Amino acid sequence: MSRPWRITLLSVVLALASLPLAAQSLRVMSFNVRVPVESDGPNRWEARRDIMVRTIREQQPDVMGTQELHQEQGDYIVGKLPSYTWFGIDRRGGHSDEHMGVFYRKDRLTLKDSGNFWLSDTPNVPGSITWGHPLPRMVTWALFEDKATHRSFYYYNTHLPYQEKDEPARVKGAKEILGRIAQLPANAPVILTGDFNTEPSSPTYALLAKDLVDTRATAPKVEGPEKTFHDFTGNPSVRIDFIFERGFTPTRFATVTTQQDGRYPSDHFPVMTELDWK
Repeated sequence: MSRPWRITLLSVVLALASLPLAAQSLRVMSFNVRVPVESDGPNRWEARRDIMVRTIREQQPDVMGTQELHQEQGDYIVGKLPSYTWFGIDRRGGHSDEHMGVFYRKDRLTLKDSGNFWLSDTPNVPGSITWGHPLPRMVTWALFEDKATHRSFYYYNTHLPYQEKDEPARVKGAKEILGRIAQLPANAPVILTGDFNTEPSSPTYALLAKDLVDTRATAPKVEGPEKTFHDFTGNPSVRIDFIFERGFTPTRFATVTTQQDGRYPSDHFPVMTELDWK
């Protein structure tokens, strides 16, 4: 290669290296990981945990909200994927029950603040239940700074009540979440992930979609099935897992169906979106 060509090639490489990282999309995943119970038999945690690790490794989310997470699961995932860390407490205020655990890439994001609140009339009381459903429901939230852009965003992750008769409680939970978001600066970007245990035709969805953007509904590129809960069959029956946002531009959405020899990482398909900064 002649010297002028070497100089030109070097100039191109340097120019590409100097492009602003602000153009990078933010990759967000919501993943109900299914509690580790022996009664799941062939789908118990020990039989699917490495498929879950593989799924996360392949999708490379920058931030991921989980539901039904137990501490042993969170610790196993970050043990296998050391570029991630996770935080959160369980729905009773400790670490022996289900967490709304939030995972993030340490090289991409800085955790500036975080906390929890419960979906009840006493949201600051850990484990509180006041709306007639049987189990505590909560939100784990965070304020992140993107190391590439030096811009910040708020992140909320939740799991709403599951019974069909719990729709009024889900509506109240959505109102509590939206009330918290309403207290943020009007221009603050926000992401909300979760298993909402309700369909797009429900009052809960309508309430959330009034103030926030359903990333699947607006992304120009959508991959995978619409429905997300499949009960370890691979044939989903209902769409209950969502990623909402405010202040970003969704560019891609995927329902991730990774499996290995008919074994799935969970009874839910995780959902993933890519968001551009506005």
